[in-house]
Amino acid sequence: MGMNETPSGERVQIGFFGMRNAGKSSLVNAVTGQDLSVVSEVRGTTTDPVRKAMEILPLGPVVVIDTPGFDDEGDLGEQRVRKAREVLATCDVAVLVVDGQRGLGKGDRTLLGLFSEREVPFVVAWNKADLPNTEMGQAAEKGGVWVSVSATEGTGVWQLKEAIARLGADRRPQTPLVSDLVGAGEVAVLVIPIDSSAPKGRIILPQQQVLRDLLDVGAMGLCVRETELEGALAGLARPPKLVITDSQAFAQVARIVPEEVPLTSFSILMARRKGLLETAVRGVRAIDALRDGDRVLISEGCTHHRQCEDIGTVKIPHWLREATGRDLSIETSSGRGFPDDLTPYALVIHCGGCMLSEREVMSRMHHAAAQGVPITNYGIAIAHMKGILARSIAVLGM
Repeated sequence: MGMNETPSGERVQIGFFGMRNAGKSSLVNAVTGQDLSVVSEVRGTTTDPVRKAMEILPLGPVVVIDTPGFDDEGDLGEQRVRKAREVLATCDVAVLVVDGQRGLGKGDRTLLGLFSEREVPFVVAWNKADLPNTEMGQAAEKGGVWVSVSATEGTGVWQLKEAIARLGADRRPQTPLVSDLVGAGEVAVLVIPIDSSAPKGRIILPQQQVLRDLLDVGAMGLCVRETELEGALAGLARPPKLVITDSQAFAQVARIVPEEVPLTSFSILMARRKGLLETAVRGVRAIDALRDGDRVLISEGCTHHRQCEDIGTVKIPHWLREATGRDLSIETSSGRGFPDDLTPYALVIHCGGCMLSEREVMSRMHHAAAQGVPITNYGIAIAHMKGILARSIAVLGM
């Protein structure tokens, strides 16, 4: 994939943090080579995290996140820490920009503590190296990679980019989507419903990514609607290696595909890719224990325009009530609006997470686990409710 085609969830996420007037936004612009951030003599110009997808060599496609000054006046300390944690939940690499003249302050040390708490690899950019400043001295003992830079003079920027690239390249290797399941010359059938909830004129991201993964290894992807599936299978000289369906068509597709042909869904493959699969399979059992009045959170990572047949707000709630026979209170969240307090919920059902980084999906999973709340995902939940979960995860060795 080229830079423009790389989904944000697949890019290395780099967060820039620091106090007001540390030169953070100037350094972001120096690193990215473009005016991503507003730079002003007025302290605290950046008020909300600014995200920009771009390419930083030698790392490749990234998302750069410029955050508000951590010591922003009028913003309570707890709120600043909460916002920093929210951004860190998405970050593969953190950059702390320190005013070299002032040295490490209380806020800088708080941020270093948050990096360690979240286990986010970090670089400390000791800024304003063109001005007389206190020596870094023993500060580097706090861990991370320390680089002396000058945003205004441009010195040390190359070394900073190299340090970011090294840490970004070290992030956990991603699990393939499907290329380890279907080999060169083999056929995978992709079942893609085209209804009122499908985006006009295109297919959704997980479907694009699966198709590309197949092409990369020389496998063949046959795309059909569920209404043409039976004819497509009959027309193949031999059974396909795998059938992958949109979760909402799971029940219909399972009836059509012979038992001996492996079957799974895009959402289940995405759960494996993002590291959520085993937790999601354990969490789905909570559906059977739901009682009248229980609250269920259905969470989407994107903010797409809702259609009348939307899977998260219409179909899954309907299937949940149908499968449990319970009077449930169902709430939804979307985008980055994932609740801090999950304890009111008996279950969280999350989307495939194609628009979120692996770190953000894992962060949400750990967040739920820490509060003792079961979490699963769309594909696993639907397969469970339709009685085909065991079949849909068998191809993944579960």
